[in-house]
Amino acid sequence: MPTIVELGHVGLHTFDLQREADFFAEILGLEITDGSAEEGFVFLSSRGDVEHHELLLTSGRTVPEGAILVQQVSFRCEQYEDILEYYERFKSRGVRIDMTVSHGIAIGIYFFDPEGNRFEVYWQTGLKAKQAFVEHLDLSLPKEEVLEKVRSGVEKYGSTGFFESDARTQLDMQSPD
Repeated sequence: MPTIVELGHVGLHTFDLQREADFFAEILGLEITDGSAEEGFVFLSSRGDVEHHELLLTSGRTVPEGAILVQQVSFRCEQYEDILEYYERFKSRGVRIDMTVSHGIAIGIYFFDPEGNRFEVYWQTGLKAKQAFVEHLDLSLPKEEVLEKVRSGVEKYGSTGFFESDARTQLDMQSPD
């Protein structure tokens, strides 16, 4: 049986290709590696020297805005500080954040691109926890407090999983908008 080594890339149809390409280049820092909005497609990568593209954007989206198309596309970050920088960048640029959470195994920020597709940036904690595990995190707290909450959550719920049903509600309560 052949084996898969990793997910190579995801392709999304867009309403406004240039707006989407700008979002991923300017907000996430992905490199545009090929294609062009004029030609109707743009390739982007977080590691262009290794992977030509991890995200393909193409024009031609035909489903109405607000249609549920993609559950999520996630980008892994190398260190916790990357998550904090994205959190501040998203807030300062008006990116709509869905939730900031611990999965026990990772800390993630779920957010929406300009066309309403849900994405995540996450950092792996090195801990083990049964999934689903969703616990709200306040990333404005000091790093030590955030990591302690993750550790204590894993100690308490790591063997059973956990879903804090109001994780999004708690985020809404702390958001200035």
